[in-house]
Amino acid sequence: MIPLQQVVQTSPAPVSLPEREDGIKKARKNSIGSLDGVRAVAALLVVMLHLNEYAGVPWNLNQNPLATAMAVFGRTGVILFFVLSGFLLFLSYARSMLFQETWPSTRTFYLRRIFRIWPGYYVSLAVMLLWYERQYLQPAYWKRLALFLTFFMDSSPQTWQKLNGPFWTLAVEWQFYLLLPLIALCFSLIVRRYTSSPRQRLRAVLLCCGGLVLLSLAMRGFGVYCQRNPNWTWLIPRQWLNVLLFFLFGMQGKYLEVFAIGMMIGACYTYAQHPVFGVAFKARLLRLSDWLWKIGIVVLFCLALWQAQASTSNDVNLASFSGLPWLNPLTPYYAWLGEPIAGVGYGLCILAILFGSPALRWFFELPALRWIGLVSYSLYIWNQKLLDLFYLRVFPHLPHVGGILLKDAAMWVFVFTIMLPLCFLFYQLIEKPGIRLGNLVIARRSVVVQALQTRLHIHRSS
Repeated sequence: MIPLQQVVQTSPAPVSLPEREDGIKKARKNSIGSLDGVRAVAALLVVMLHLNEYAGVPWNLNQNPLATAMAVFGRTGVILFFVLSGFLLFLSYARSMLFQETWPSTRTFYLRRIFRIWPGYYVSLAVMLLWYERQYLQPAYWKRLALFLTFFMDSSPQTWQKLNGPFWTLAVEWQFYLLLPLIALCFSLIVRRYTSSPRQRLRAVLLCCGGLVLLSLAMRGFGVYCQRNPNWTWLIPRQWLNVLLFFLFGMQGKYLEVFAIGMMIGACYTYAQHPVFGVAFKARLLRLSDWLWKIGIVVLFCLALWQAQASTSNDVNLASFSGLPWLNPLTPYYAWLGEPIAGVGYGLCILAILFGSPALRWFFELPALRWIGLVSYSLYIWNQKLLDLFYLRVFPHLPHVGGILLKDAAMWVFVFTIMLPLCFLFYQLIEKPGIRLGNLVIARRSVVVQALQTRLHIHRSS
């Protein structure tokens, strides 16, 4: 999925090129290293899911329900990416609301997201169109192509999980980016009006995030109901309702409730890092970190069982899976509550990593894991297509000795020896230049703005 750079202060003062490079290096040093490892875990979960879909699993689905549940649990790697996005991108807004710091520049926020996401996405889209799906270049497919170009490929059955399966999540991410400054502004208006101290502001921010969770769950429930009842309508004609669902729900929801969970963690983390107001709060999180980790793991484990059972109706690989019949009564509710609960489980685990023991952070700060986190964007985009290529070109030539285990091992060897180096090359040639160009554009704009402000000040003084 999508690797996110740490949020940095906006509206910087004019700086020289060497100072600018020093600032970039300093930002990297101040990044939350353990979250690079968490991002790598999210990407590897998605790779594991796609790999198992190609190679299969060396056990009977019904006789080993726990193993089956773990094998398909990679789907929640997307949820982990969404939680991380909400956490990281809300940090600067949380600082502004909690401690009345300068409000982040909306233009800078959008520029940073554009130069981080667009180069990798549009280059990948162009390559895949020319390599795999040239029919999208024909006039009959132009409407579908327009949805890919405008990041609405998650809202139509003609484009959802088409061309490249992981693309639909990029649409969800991008729509969250567009909304976040507006959401944060609404939160700020509430927080500033009804609170006075940082502690009260934290409570208000958490309540606002909780309200966003409830609103998003209501939207998700409404969308799921309309999806299951295609002829039902309320107050307005169904065709108009379909237009609203296109923007508010799409094919599988917009996941604002999951992003909001990440935003809540970001607010707590920001408050806990304050050297004065956050001391007691941070100490409390440190004491609770072990329990947060245990509860988060239990939530995710139970969710894995529920997800496997709920997936049998729409997954050909699980069509015969019935190893958990006691979960059957809960199956209809997974589409509404399952993924938000996964967000809660992952959120608790992230809090535990941020405030837990050094041993726990050590694993997620391993250089190899952080390196995978660095290339996780390209790994997320390209893993399914590269595995598909391996499956079509290499699989038929593998010996039958060893069965699924041999093929499974061969695909993992391919992931670590071929796929990851290719993704690193993509990062170096496409993603990294885009990030640097974005930094230059933002820095130059800051110089221009500072110069205009200086001239205006001189003019007023004279």
